[in-house]
Amino acid sequence: MKKTVLTLALALAAAFISFAQQNVQDAAAEAAKAIAEAPQELSQAPKPSNWTDVLVLDFGFNQTELTNWAAGGFNNLNLNAGLDAKADYAKDLASWGNRLQLQYGILWSEDKEDLIQRSTDRIYLESKFSYRTSKDSKWSYSVDFDFRSQFSNGYTYNKPAEGQTWTEAATLKSGFLSPAYTNLGLGMYWAPNALFNINLSPFTGGLTFVRIPDLRYTYGMDLLSKYAEVEEKAADTPGSHFRYTKFQLGALIKTNVKFNINDKFGYETQLVLFSDYLNRPWVPRVNWDNKITWQIAKYFKLGLNTWLIYDPNVMITDNSGNTATRVQIKEFLTFSFTWKTGNK
Repeated sequence: MKKTVLTLALALAAAFISFAQQNVQDAAAEAAKAIAEAPQELSQAPKPSNWTDVLVLDFGFNQTELTNWAAGGFNNLNLNAGLDAKADYAKDLASWGNRLQLQYGILWSEDKEDLIQRSTDRIYLESKFSYRTSKDSKWSYSVDFDFRSQFSNGYTYNKPAEGQTWTEAATLKSGFLSPAYTNLGLGMYWAPNALFNINLSPFTGGLTFVRIPDLRYTYGMDLLSKYAEVEEKAADTPGSHFRYTKFQLGALIKTNVKFNINDKFGYETQLVLFSDYLNRPWVPRVNWDNKITWQIAKYFKLGLNTWLIYDPNVMITDNSGNTATRVQIKEFLTFSFTWKTGNK
């Protein structure tokens, strides 16, 4: 009897264990099926950035080599490099645009073999903060800053006298921070579309810097005659870091136009007019820059840059020895390797 009860108990236990195992297997299978059929959770989209940036690098090279060339000429070598960097921020009604343009080129010619001349030299920094008057408005309140200068000395190359080199006969005309121009203005900014915008700054403070004392009169520092004695003493003090400066208070208008004719051709221009309330406001300072580009291939570009400057404070001497204010024009045509990167 006891043996029969024990056998029945073992049989029941075995049946219970088998039933429990089957339930566990069924539950695991159902869970696996549910997991497989469940919608996959989408990966979280990256948070959009309020910054956009573009960097363009250019490098150009030109060489002329002559051997027994009947028409004459000189061997020469021209190297140039450029950088155009933009970093823009935009959020809600506020925006902040920044642009840095650097260009530098050197020229060697066999007829002036003792020197290396500049072919181009430019530093130009712009920064503008604007805040739209309303969500749908094309007008913004603005604070605009810009800085212009150059990297190295510039010379006028006079014909050398007997026993002189071209370097010894050269006349210094400009240098690093000689001159340098800065403007800081408050006003309004109008951008009706992506092709055109204009910044009106009726309250603009401008500073002209001349680091090299010998050039101060060339760039209008003599207008500060009442401070001349103080300036001379400061400049002649050993170890002095004094620099000549001139302050201007006036109105500034900055206009930009940029468009692409197609994927290959582009045009960009900027016109800046500054009128000094403190000195002949009816004669403005003018800076007009133009850039035409033709993207021949992915990494090769043909570019034409022109610059026009009229500054009523800059005195220029012509070949006849006459000194006066004059319109300055520069043109630069180059074929270059170009590389572009950025998130815009």
